[in-house]
Amino acid sequence: MNWLDNNILTLVTFIPAAAGVLLLFAPRRDREIRGFAVLVSLLTFVLSLHLPAHFYRSKSGFQFERDLPWIPTPNIHYHMGIDGISLWLILLTTFLTPLCVLISWKSIHERVKEFFIVLLVLETGLIGVFVSLDLFLFYFFWEATLIPMALLIGIYGHGRRVYAAVKFFLYTMVASVFMLAAILWLYAKTGSFDFVTIQSAIRSGGVPDFAAAAQWLFLGFFIAFAVKVPLFPFHTWLPDAHVEAPTAGSVLLAGVLLKMGTYGMLRFNLGLFPEQSRANASWIVVLALIGIVYGALVAMVQPNMKKLIAYSSISHLGFVVLGIFSFTQAGLNGAMFVMLAHGVSTGGLFMLAGMLYERRHTYEISEFGGLATPMPTYSTFFLFIVLASVGLPLLNGFIGEFLVLSGAFQHEMWWGIVGATGVIWSACYLLWMYQRVFFGQLKHAENNSLPDLDLREHVALWPAAVMALIMGIAPLWWLNAIDPAIHNVLASFSQLAAKAVTQ
Repeated sequence: MNWLDNNILTLVTFIPAAAGVLLLFAPRRDREIRGFAVLVSLLTFVLSLHLPAHFYRSKSGFQFERDLPWIPTPNIHYHMGIDGISLWLILLTTFLTPLCVLISWKSIHERVKEFFIVLLVLETGLIGVFVSLDLFLFYFFWEATLIPMALLIGIYGHGRRVYAAVKFFLYTMVASVFMLAAILWLYAKTGSFDFVTIQSAIRSGGVPDFAAAAQWLFLGFFIAFAVKVPLFPFHTWLPDAHVEAPTAGSVLLAGVLLKMGTYGMLRFNLGLFPEQSRANASWIVVLALIGIVYGALVAMVQPNMKKLIAYSSISHLGFVVLGIFSFTQAGLNGAMFVMLAHGVSTGGLFMLAGMLYERRHTYEISEFGGLATPMPTYSTFFLFIVLASVGLPLLNGFIGEFLVLSGAFQHEMWWGIVGATGVIWSACYLLWMYQRVFFGQLKHAENNSLPDLDLREHVALWPAAVMALIMGIAPLWWLNAIDPAIHNVLASFSQLAAKAVTQ
């Protein structure tokens, strides 16, 4: 293994934060700072392309591992590695960050340097969550994402931004305390924070008193992840955070930060506690199904475009949780694909909403109507991303939802039936929103002179649109890498089933 393979995860993770530190000492020349942020985020994305290019798709274990002793007491290691589950989430993060820099080019006018420092530090925190195989390191990055996101909302947001930032911070921080307690219990019993070591000890029955504590440990992790998703009824922080956040904050919040919760369920709840995952699946799936339908119905009555997109995230992430707890190959593959597709399409919707806000300084749907006439290119992009989010065949939203519903039907027919209604509802609220904003008569004279997309906005939107199309046409590029990792997760469930048969 060459030097780059050994250090690629460290480089991809810490280059954005290192660039943020350099910006601290840079003079306040806004144009140069924006250009530097674009270059650094593009460099990180280009480096991250090394991962899929040299990833062994047939291998189910962790790759590009780096395991070094960090703190001797307690026994903490700098242990990083990825598999097919974390690979694409890293790429999603590095893909969206340059787009966030571009769409913030004109909308951020004050404290420009601080904004891009916070954005780059947030990128490091998000990537760190997906590469960490030491539970202490994982928790460190998990909490490290809270501060920059809260600052983005609280300083650069709109209206009730401080309220939204505090609510986001408190909800997610308090929930994370339960996960910290579970991590510390596992360390006390195993003497290690290493995910692979703890997983092996649990599977071999080498963790004292595990049977008595397993349900509480499962819930400790699950509560932290459920709030982050957010799963109904832990969702109330999300609409406020989205509506008040700046556009870049909304894109990374919906595109990546929410996926930390579903990634955690897949990696830790299913990876460490298969028996408890199986035992608790029925009520978790009920919450997921409620989230799918409730999020869609509430989205349908929203007068605010950004809040409508926020509630659509609650509905779409319900599909992910449904797929994860179906315990089927199709369901888990679909859950991973929905995570990625949602990041691209909903990130695109937030970018488009932000561009409209720059022109009119409102998200109220009633303030628009007939925009297809003055903004034909913008309206075409918006329709394309809406259709991707709805799940039109040959676009990215279709494959994941199809696989999730296939897995749900395999496990329990009524799960699939209720979940399938979410596809219908999403078409209703998104297409109705599109019709009200872009068709009909121009109700307000100021809308008649709105400028169409400029070059910078084209550069920000084309990658999202092209990716939505490629993911819909060639999903196997993603699924071939995801499949072995999912198979590895499900291996413990096969062992449980075999044990049940022999007993």
